Amino acid sequence: MSNETHILPNVSAAGLKALADAVLAPKMHAKLDDLLARNADGTLAAEEQKELDAIIEQIDELNLLKARAEYTLRQQDQPNGQ
Repeated sequence: MSNETHILPNVSAAGLKALADAVLAPKMHAKLDDLLARNADGTLAAEEQKELDAIIEQIDELNLLKARAEYTLRQQDQPNGQ
């Protein structure tokens, strides 16, 4: 996979910095904490397990996007994109 597939084209430097610094919303973080605690206790209903899985998937996607934004910023800071 080439380096070009990892960059985020057409995103401003300010947008890239915002993405790189993005965090999970406090409300979602609280929900995650609750679901994780109840999962550890073994008290999650099947629907709640699906919700927990969906939140974890969103976090994974956010982390990948943040990494791509950081990579793109580093590439832009290097002379000639090297």
